[in-house]
Amino acid sequence: MSIAAEKIAEVLALPKEDRAFLAHQLITSLDDVVDTDAEARWEEVIDRRSREMNEGRVDERSEEEMIQGVRTKLNAARRHKSAR
Repeated sequence: MSIAAEKIAEVLALPKEDRAFLAHQLITSLDDVVDTDAEARWEEVIDRRSREMNEGRVDERSEEEMIQGVRTKLNAARRHKSAR
């Protein structure tokens, strides 16, 4: 099977949202295994994570903030070690 270059060019000329929709439809059409429990499992994960956040058991800092915190601790440890 061959797709004409004209068709490909036509599709690539579509607005970003339309291309994303089309890509999703194409990928979905290839997935012949439907996980009927997936949504329920995701809901369980969302509920659990929400509880953990509300109870303060989850660190809500951004990735950048966490990395900066680690760097700060490492630099402090290095300064402390070299001061000895």
